[in-house]
Amino acid sequence: MCGIAGKVNFDGTGVDPALVRRMLDTIVHRGPDDQGIHCASNVGLGERRLSVIDLSHQAVPPLANEDGTIWIVFNGEIYNFAELRETLIDKGHAFRTRSDTEVILHLYEECDTACLQHLRGMFAFVVWDQRRKLIFAARDRMGKKPLYYHHAGSSLTFGSEIKAITADPAVRRTPNYRAIDAYLTHQYVPSPDTAFEGIDKLPPAHYLLCDADGNIQLCRYWSSPTERRDDISIEEAEHELEALLRESVRLRMVADVPLGALLSGGIDSGTTVALMAQQSSRPIRTFSIGFEEADYNELPYARQVAERYATEHHEFIVKPELADVLPLLVRHYNEPFADSSALPTYYLSKLTRQHVTVALSGDGGDENFGGYQRYAELARYGVLDRVPGRIDAVAWWPLEGALRRASGLGTLARVERAAHLLRTQWPERYRTYMAILKDQEKRALYAPEFIALVAEESNDDAWSEPWLAGDNAYEWMMRHDRGHYLPDCLMVKTDVASMANSLEVRCPLLDHLVVEYAATLPTDFKIHGTKGKVILRRIARRLLPQSVVDKKKSGFAPPLAHWLRTGLAEMLRATLLDQRALRRGMFRPQAIKALVGEHVTGKRDWSNRLWALMMLELWFREFID
Repeated sequence: MCGIAGKVNFDGTGVDPALVRRMLDTIVHRGPDDQGIHCASNVGLGERRLSVIDLSHQAVPPLANEDGTIWIVFNGEIYNFAELRETLIDKGHAFRTRSDTEVILHLYEECDTACLQHLRGMFAFVVWDQRRKLIFAARDRMGKKPLYYHHAGSSLTFGSEIKAITADPAVRRTPNYRAIDAYLTHQYVPSPDTAFEGIDKLPPAHYLLCDADGNIQLCRYWSSPTERRDDISIEEAEHELEALLRESVRLRMVADVPLGALLSGGIDSGTTVALMAQQSSRPIRTFSIGFEEADYNELPYARQVAERYATEHHEFIVKPELADVLPLLVRHYNEPFADSSALPTYYLSKLTRQHVTVALSGDGGDENFGGYQRYAELARYGVLDRVPGRIDAVAWWPLEGALRRASGLGTLARVERAAHLLRTQWPERYRTYMAILKDQEKRALYAPEFIALVAEESNDDAWSEPWLAGDNAYEWMMRHDRGHYLPDCLMVKTDVASMANSLEVRCPLLDHLVVEYAATLPTDFKIHGTKGKVILRRIARRLLPQSVVDKKKSGFAPPLAHWLRTGLAEMLRATLLDQRALRRGMFRPQAIKALVGEHVTGKRDWSNRLWALMMLELWFREFID
């Protein structure tokens, strides 16, 4: 696992190695073990390395092919690199290292961009093909590893983090207000935008080609299947899925450094730990985070799994005073990011890194197997979907129109949203339900100046997932979350929190073969009634304590509402109610004061909105002011 950065000048001028070094200095945490830089002609490539496979200095990228005409920097892990290496040796390629980085390099020589079809793993890499004067950059299918870029008229600058790009004096830090508006809908900035004008994310499952004249082409190279099987029994599917999971875990246990697992107390991480323990000759090291508030604390369930498999178990309690680390988190996330579980994820990663360099996690179970409670809740809003559209509109328009004229922050606004959920179809129904700040709330909170800045069409691609033939609400929501919520929120959270602590996290449930297999299964193998993860639970019942399998699902978020009324109340006021924030001109001061007052006094729970607003203000102070 590493951090990469670099620049290409299209006008032929050289790239200063000192610039690449400054870019790498911003991401030392991603690769504390070693550093490599290659500058030649109009190209500069750099990498900070966290050594996991082949720990020698010789394996530090940038690496070149045999004649030095193709160079690569790479962040990630390729789990099938050993077999690919043997195939490439048979084809006559000479290797100088035992690293997976060099495998990608020679595979590109052999297959060009089709090399991506052979890679099984998580990755973001950039290849400089000197012969063709071509940049080839790619990101893994599920978006586990990030890649950002800034394309100006005379250059292309890239990095694993935005701060690596803004270390280049030629790149200005200008807020992208339409992306910020999207952030206040999603709690993250959706791809391909970032919160900075002119800086983009390479979307997951895409590659980028940039020629000598600076012409850029983006191409999608993978999508999960959309046709489901009707010729398989659940017993057969259970057997096949367990074999896939077992292999996926085995591949991710290969490392030349200490390895462990993140154990949350749920069936996803519990199943991962069980499969690890069954394939290991020594006790697995497990790591768990909990809270003092019992309703949010899953440590008792994590302990049950740890005891069953005699793991070397470690625990940590997150308390509100530990939120003093928030400015540091804002710095690491580079963009405003409002998933509050980033805080415990950071501390879990910090605890884990004290003992191991690599950890496996249970990420991906909900998106692949229908684990979110909202899937069943939202499906119930489809009861009117069979009502003819004209009758539907006539029935709801007067009520919704009257409600829309009410304040966007009161009880009537909630009634309006319920009416809107009943009347609309997908994806609008999902957008309304999932939004952090609802449309009515934005109308009440946004200042006229901010409304003017975001008045143009936002082009929010996070809601553009098409409704395909044969789709149902469950499959559409899962596919949407795999394509947007998973890579732009959950994978960002895991990647940033772990790499801030120089920890590599691997996700067996997000192996693309597992994802493809799950996508083809009948919906009722995943969701039945109000119960999700049907087939995964069948496997887990043989591996985990019954109490873990049957417990009610809980997320990884802290008790935010309580914290913002107690230990974090002063920080909340100091961030959102001081003149620096109120003079920013984005929000109506009285509306912000009302939100804070209602929440702190217990009149209403505005915690997720206030957290999003607080993270945004802290981002402005860190990166823009």
